[in-house]
Amino acid sequence: MEKYGVNELRKMFLDFFKSKDHLVMNSFSLVPHNDNSLLLINAGMAPLKPYFTGAEIPPKRRVATCQKCIRTGDIENVGKTARHGTFFEMLGNFSFGDYFKREAIHWSWEFLTEVVGLDPNRLYPSVYLEDDEAWNIWHDEIGIAEDRIFRFGKEDNFWEHGAGPCGPCSEIYYDRGEKYGCGKPGCTVGCDCDRYMEVWNNVFTQFENDGEGHYELLKQKNIDTGMGLERLAVVVQEVDSIFDVDTMQALRDKVCEFAKTVYKTDENKDVSIRLIVDHIRSATFMISDGIMPTNEGRGYVLRRLIRRAARHGRLLGIEGAFLSKLSETVIEGSKDGYPELEEKRDFIVKVLAQEEEKFNKTIDQGLSILAGMEADLAKKNEKVLSGENAFMLYDTYGFPLDLTKEILEEKGYEIDEDGFKSCMEEQRQKARSARAVTNYMGADATVYDQIPAAVTSEFVGYDSLTCDSEITVLTTETELTEALTEGVRGTIIVNKTPFYATMGGQNGDKGEIVCEAGRFVVEDTIHLLGGKIGHVGYLAEGMMKVGDKVTLKVDEVYRKNICKNHSATHLLQKALKTVLGSHVEQKGSLVTPDRLRFDFAHFQAMTPEEIEKVEKIVNEEIAAALPVETKIMSIEDAKKTGAMALFGEKYGDEVRVVCMGDFSKELCGGTHVANTSEIATFKIVSETGVAAGVRRIEALTGDGVFAYYKTAEKELAEAAKLLKTVPAGVLEKITALQSELKAVMSENESLKSKLAKDALGDVMNQVCEIGGVKFLPAKVEGVDMNGLRDLGDQLREKIGEGVVLIASVNDGKVSLMAAVTDGAMKKGAHAGNLIKGIAALVGGGGGGRPNMAQAGGKNPAGIDAALEKAKEVLAGQLS
Repeated sequence: MEKYGVNELRKMFLDFFKSKDHLVMNSFSLVPHNDNSLLLINAGMAPLKPYFTGAEIPPKRRVATCQKCIRTGDIENVGKTARHGTFFEMLGNFSFGDYFKREAIHWSWEFLTEVVGLDPNRLYPSVYLEDDEAWNIWHDEIGIAEDRIFRFGKEDNFWEHGAGPCGPCSEIYYDRGEKYGCGKPGCTVGCDCDRYMEVWNNVFTQFENDGEGHYELLKQKNIDTGMGLERLAVVVQEVDSIFDVDTMQALRDKVCEFAKTVYKTDENKDVSIRLIVDHIRSATFMISDGIMPTNEGRGYVLRRLIRRAARHGRLLGIEGAFLSKLSETVIEGSKDGYPELEEKRDFIVKVLAQEEEKFNKTIDQGLSILAGMEADLAKKNEKVLSGENAFMLYDTYGFPLDLTKEILEEKGYEIDEDGFKSCMEEQRQKARSARAVTNYMGADATVYDQIPAAVTSEFVGYDSLTCDSEITVLTTETELTEALTEGVRGTIIVNKTPFYATMGGQNGDKGEIVCEAGRFVVEDTIHLLGGKIGHVGYLAEGMMKVGDKVTLKVDEVYRKNICKNHSATHLLQKALKTVLGSHVEQKGSLVTPDRLRFDFAHFQAMTPEEIEKVEKIVNEEIAAALPVETKIMSIEDAKKTGAMALFGEKYGDEVRVVCMGDFSKELCGGTHVANTSEIATFKIVSETGVAAGVRRIEALTGDGVFAYYKTAEKELAEAAKLLKTVPAGVLEKITALQSELKAVMSENESLKSKLAKDALGDVMNQVCEIGGVKFLPAKVEGVDMNGLRDLGDQLREKIGEGVVLIASVNDGKVSLMAAVTDGAMKKGAHAGNLIKGIAALVGGGGGGRPNMAQAGGKNPAGIDAALEKAKEVLAGQLS
């Protein structure tokens, strides 16, 4: 058997399936596209999920790939064993409703035995326990003896992930020989030892699982196969592990060269050598896909890998930075299959060098402090490092939690991870509070403060909405970066841009920035210190890096609507001066695509007639189709033309003067229509006061006005429908209804008054005399407070001079009302204090004026006691 290299095997596989009418696709990025379920691509089928689910139509129903993958689930075992790694290449052939089990099995056997040349007698297939179809193909068609086909249960040979498509699988194992076995009598396929290595897995996606264990056959059956390229190379090259295959060996030898050591002479050193070999591969490929070292998400995965490798370099005695040099070997070994590595060589080396330099500044001091912490734990006979100390190592010395954990585990110590998380959250809260107090720009302020002062941007968007430029600065939401990857939010700065940045009340432009490798959605454009223009948004597709040539495209509809509203603001200001007087001055403005807002100096609300006049003037100037011209001139010449300037605004030596025919002239840096006719129409929707001597107008233009009237028309039609009339009859109908309502309310009040009287009955026989003052306590049912007040007035008249107290129960709640005549008040009676003295007995409180008071309560059972207590309270007032 010929010992093919990794790059040869990759090409052989793809060429083989190309000959079977498969579309060979390039490896997808490690950054998942529109898939929030994954941090990093971890399987050959992961980027193809939309084709399997039917969300997207595949470019062809037969596809083959060699997909770069990263899995960090077993990261703590990398290096400790020769089995584990974080980076691998997954060979795969896929069918989306085309071929199924027969072809998949035949081709896997053909490739392994005829193309690669593996000994058929050393290959053993396995099938799912109940999959007789696959078993028959292996036995009857391929010719494998019964005792060489293994049936396994769901755990080993059935692929499913919760609800959704799933199915049995058939794996192919290779017998590497007795020297890799465990020596146990029952050692065979499925044993945990290294003798029988799984090299190929055919997944037959034929069922739909409803999530509750019920399976239905899929109409479209798919094939999803996977074969680890490095594993295949181990078998073909007849080496001990993935770390011994040709590309990995070249990398391993380079690490040994840097460390001045020999592999397999010291097991502790071998752990570090294997770890560095694996981690530098992952880091190199991740950076080539635009992932940058950060403290969150996939960026944190990368930072962990780099810093773990750097620390193990220290353990091997490697002096200085070495990872960026090592990445050159990765690039050389893999550029045949991944040409982007060569294209981005300088970028990869730069990012690794920067990150290694950053960590090297603190690693030795951090290791020394950690050693001191270990000594303290030993003295105290403790085994757990506090979360505070672990966080200090993270925050001050850049030690990822996993790195500290790994170092401590080597010596039998643990970390209080909950305490670490608490410290992390506390720091985030402090950072948020500090930003809120100290900086109106929030989190972004610190990011932009790091940008070199020499960086500037030129605005070229007055005459064009697109331009080509070069990225000079990239930021995430928290730090400067060399690249952005899909889904990451950040800011792009370029040499020149057509995007207008928020200024002078005009909102910043929106749009997109594109290059060959990616697309960035611009959600806002902002001015930064030092003449920089920031394009704020997120990377929608691919990646972008500093130095990329890009095309900037402003959203044309968005800009046009802003221009209409901005030009209308100029017409509005002149119209206001014309109608209200020359004292009108701009005090503020806001121009968005949807509306305009204009604040101005004026000392009273505008009358409807004034609003109508202003609106009429603006619409006349729109209809006049005035040309809008911009002239650059000195500030002195601008003033001579009579151009309006903002009071208190600082202007440079040269200014832009925007002229709309002979009607309006203003100093303005914003964007405008070419002719007022483009505005189409203008409508004031509100005029309000916002401060002393400052009024605010909100208005609409163009399509905004039409939408406003359409909404008003719709609301009028709905109102007419409710009123059972036509829109033209709404006013008449409302007038008639108001008259009806007035009559009904009057009748209702009369009825309530009568009901209250009836509820009270004849209570004059309950009048008693206290301290020479008549007192009438009474109880009624179902009368509200308004009714009680009416009854109080009536009873006060009946008794002439005295005190009236009425209690009512309505829906389980108590109302108390006391009324006192002038004569009784002169003798000391006080309605408010009377109510206060008894309200607690009905579970409430209240009070009021000397002549009238009221209270509410929740305890109807206390009414009788309250009325009795009132006699005592009143007696006290009159004594």
